[in-house]
Amino acid sequence: MGISTHILDIAFGRPATGVPITLARMSDGAWSVINEATTDTDGRCKHLLPAAELLLPGIYRVHFATEAYYQQHQLHGLYPYVEIIFTVTEADQHYHIPLLLTANGYTTYRGS
Repeated sequence: MGISTHILDIAFGRPATGVPITLARMSDGAWSVINEATTDTDGRCKHLLPAAELLLPGIYRVHFATEAYYQQHQLHGLYPYVEIIFTVTEADQHYHIPLLLTANGYTTYRGS
């Protein structure tokens, strides 16, 4: 299946565009980068796991470089980056990892 994400700036009520994102997987105690992407005009990265990569059970990390987004909008954010670490247990499932963002907070959940 795959891994996707989107970012919604809940302070402004709009997608967070242009945010650099890195996907990594834990392998032998170290992070291995799988892909780098940037959110589109809808704040999404629909195919964070590249089509050529198999989704394997394990621990994954999504790194959101939020400072770049804050700088685009002349904001002073508390968090220069956000990292969400999650476990893939079922490789036949899709993992959607959204980020709800403000300059002074964030939350996440497993989406659909």
